[in-house]
Amino acid sequence: MPVSSSRRIFVGDVHGHYDALMRLLETIAPNSDDQIYFVGDLIDRGPKSAQVIEFVRSQGYGCVMGNHEQMLLEAFPDSKVSQHLLQAWLHSGGYTTVASYATPESLLENLVWLRSLPPYLDLGDLWLVHAGVHPHLPIQAQTSHEFCWIREEFHSTPKPYFDDKLIITGHTITFTLPGVPAGAVARGKGWLNIDTGAYHPKSGWLTAVDMTHQQVYQVNVFQQASRSLPLAEAVVEIEPSQMHLRRQLIQTL
Repeated sequence: MPVSSSRRIFVGDVHGHYDALMRLLETIAPNSDDQIYFVGDLIDRGPKSAQVIEFVRSQGYGCVMGNHEQMLLEAFPDSKVSQHLLQAWLHSGGYTTVASYATPESLLENLVWLRSLPPYLDLGDLWLVHAGVHPHLPIQAQTSHEFCWIREEFHSTPKPYFDDKLIITGHTITFTLPGVPAGAVARGKGWLNIDTGAYHPKSGWLTAVDMTHQQVYQVNVFQQASRSLPLAEAVVEIEPSQMHLRRQLIQTL
C-alpha cells in the first residue's frame, strides 16, 4: 500500500497574531491532504483576532475551545450582555479583539461559530485539548473548567492520563514551566505543550508541530525570524517533581 503523504499539524495559541500565522503557514506550506488543528486561544492580546477567526473558520480547520474563547462567550450569555463577565474578558485581552472588528455586530456574528468549538478532539493516538485534563477524574466527569483552565494538577501528574494517546495542549506558556527556555516545546508524562508565548515579549514565538514527521515550525511575532527543527531538538522534558518550582518562576515574571 502507498504511504500517505498527509501530515497532522498542530498550531499553538495564536492570540490574534494573524500576520505571524500567515508567515508560519507559508513556512509549513501545507497541501490539501494535510490536517491542521488549532489548540484554542485564537483571540485576544494580538491585533487581528477577527482575521484569525475568519481564516480558521473559512478553511474548516479543526480547533478546540480555549479559555479566551470561553471568556468571550460567557460575556454574552443567551445573546445578552453580562457586564461583569464582559469587563473580565476585556481586561484579559478582549479590547484588542473588539478593536479588530469593524462593528460590534460582526463580532457577535462569530459567536455562533465559536460556540460550536468542541472542548476536545479525540484523534486516535492524539488527543487535543486547550489546557489539559484533571488527572484524577474520568473524561465524562470533567467540564470546560478543566479542559480550558487547568495547569499544575495536569502538569504534575506522575503518569500519562491515557495509555494509548498523547495529549496535545496549549494554554500554559512553556517558558513558565521549570527549566524550559523561551521558544521551546515542553513534554511531560503523556502530554506535549506547544504554547510558546506568541504574544509575550519574553518569547514572541508562534509554534506549529508536524506530528507525522516530528518537526517543529516557528515564527517570531516581534522579529522576522523563523526556524524549523526536529521535535527532539525543540522539546524539553518536564519531570512532575519539578513542578513545585513553577510558582517561584511565575513570581519573577
